[in-house]
Amino acid sequence: MDYVIEMLGIRKEFPGIVANDNITLQVKKGEIHALLGENGAGKSTLMSVLFGLYQPEKGCIKVKGKEVKITGPLDANALGIGMVHQHFKLVHNFTVLQNIILGMETVQGGFLKMDEAREKIIALSKKYRLMVDPDAVISDISVGMQQRVEILKMLYRENEILILDEPTAVLTPQEIDELMSIMKELVKEGKSIIFITHKLNEIKEVADRCSVLRRGRYIGTVDVKTTDKEAMSEMMVGRKVNLNIAKAPAKTTDTVLKLENLKVKSKREGSTTFVVDDVNFEVKKGEIVSIAGIDGNGQSELIQAITGLMKQDGGHVYLNGEDVSHKSIRYKNTHGIGHIPEDRHRFGLVLDYTVAENAVLQEYFEPRFQKFGFLRFGKIKEQAKMLIERFDIRSGQGEKTITRSMSGGNQQKIIIAREIDRNPDLLIAVQPTRGLDVGAIEFVHNQLVKQRDAGSGVLLVSFELDEVMNLSDRILVMFEGRIVAELDPKKTTQNELGLYMAGSEGGDDLNGAK
Repeated sequence: MDYVIEMLGIRKEFPGIVANDNITLQVKKGEIHALLGENGAGKSTLMSVLFGLYQPEKGCIKVKGKEVKITGPLDANALGIGMVHQHFKLVHNFTVLQNIILGMETVQGGFLKMDEAREKIIALSKKYRLMVDPDAVISDISVGMQQRVEILKMLYRENEILILDEPTAVLTPQEIDELMSIMKELVKEGKSIIFITHKLNEIKEVADRCSVLRRGRYIGTVDVKTTDKEAMSEMMVGRKVNLNIAKAPAKTTDTVLKLENLKVKSKREGSTTFVVDDVNFEVKKGEIVSIAGIDGNGQSELIQAITGLMKQDGGHVYLNGEDVSHKSIRYKNTHGIGHIPEDRHRFGLVLDYTVAENAVLQEYFEPRFQKFGFLRFGKIKEQAKMLIERFDIRSGQGEKTITRSMSGGNQQKIIIAREIDRNPDLLIAVQPTRGLDVGAIEFVHNQLVKQRDAGSGVLLVSFELDEVMNLSDRILVMFEGRIVAELDPKKTTQNELGLYMAGSEGGDDLNGAK
């Protein structure tokens, strides 16, 4: 059998943890090979070894049958291996074109030659339907577009073996469909793709074979067509997983959140449009209200206005009957709001802090964690240990682990643990399961339902239609900055919900929705 990539007996250790324990992975030419595993199972570490970012303690790597030593990404590129990382490696104030050619520049007489590069990039983006504007600045384009830039970087370098690390974690359903067809196209051209994911639907849709890792060990490789999702999920987690949530009917009490004619202007320079346009709704204690919608229809700005991360331009936000429209973020946090933000790195964590420090970010100033302005480190450590235990947060050195070194899913668990433990009156959860594996998703869903049943109001923003249908007591659909429908999940279908999200159902919007 000819394998384009063979990783044989790979072992990689970090302080306090064996991330890869004698792992073997074999990838055939022209296949999409899925790498499946829980958060922290060692998938990204294994691929970082293949890409030369880490050196393994044991094992060898073969490319097209020849044993190779990969000391860094330049070696990997020379061997035709490219990688799109889970958190993109782009220079935000550079253009698309500058990012793609970075490290591969053509220079003549001390000047950069951009014309040929531009032509090549335009040709590649047409060929693979990756339409991006070469002159757009990275900080101005959507996450989905940034991912296309990362894929173009690999194609520009003529990489034959493409590693995609959790490529769909930050994409909308439409962008995911586009990515899947691009992947199929690339494989037809004879490229080989290693696709790290924990979304079983996606594996079933595009992968040929799937290798499963669990807690740093290799469990097995299966043929995707002949293996059902339940079997793969059990290989990954080591037990049966149930994503159908059994929840009792909601018992609502007082209104915890009320929005009156909330408006937020677009932050684009010179723009006069409202990205949140006269939004009215309520969330009561004891219910989960979901905001469904395609990314970019004002959901982010709506949540940032409620939590105080962004200034509102009109209307009122009431929390437990009090107008908190112009109160500080800390005031809102200490008066009943818990917030799981959509961008965990920008708004949820300080990556160079330890797990313990991140666990008390919202409460370090409270008397139990400080005395006369000095932090009580013993108490902070105790709190972190309790959260690690209760929420199954996996890290090499427990509460002392630097958060940056942890897997994306375990970083997410720190935020969820911190916010739920504060027992807020209103828990705002934006994409709470983004980047989580099925076991962790099941856990988070159960935690949200527990919060609801304990009498909190939960406002959920999610692009996963299954999640919205499964968890909600009421669904509000947001389209172009307005609430266009209020639906009962028991009486609607995913199809109907999808039509409202695309703006092609109904007509009258429901900004008076209660």
